[in-house]
Amino acid sequence: MTSSPARTAKGARGDLFDPECPTRRLLDRIGTKWTSMAVKVLAEASPDEVRFAELRRRMPGISQKMLSATLQSLARDGLVARRVEPTVPPRVHYRLTDLGLSLEVALAAVRSWAEEHMAEIDSANAIDDARAEGAVRPRAARPVRGT
Repeated sequence: MTSSPARTAKGARGDLFDPECPTRRLLDRIGTKWTSMAVKVLAEASPDEVRFAELRRRMPGISQKMLSATLQSLARDGLVARRVEPTVPPRVHYRLTDLGLSLEVALAAVRSWAEEHMAEIDSANAIDDARAEGAVRPRAARPVRGT
């Protein structure tokens, strides 16, 4: 999808293979591990809100800066609603919007697929790593014996 007004009309479908397609940029944002984790944590709490500190606690390995950037991106895209309590320090709460809940359905399917097939992926990686090190060579075709 290019930036021409006729092609970016509401409801228009994108072209994933076009580098200028907004769909491609959106997939870059929602396809990260941190986005998937944040959406999962917020979906589990839905319809309740989750405070920033609790999100960070439930997402091992994420930095405060990365969580903040992830939540800002999700809020900008309308997937997450943010509420700030005017206290000192401010208490910030997040929840998924209806649009965000619809994304959770798709992300849950991808997470489930990954969990189901991780052993196969690990095996394929181990074989490829061994080939790269020269430890395993592809099997030669066996000669066909005459009848």
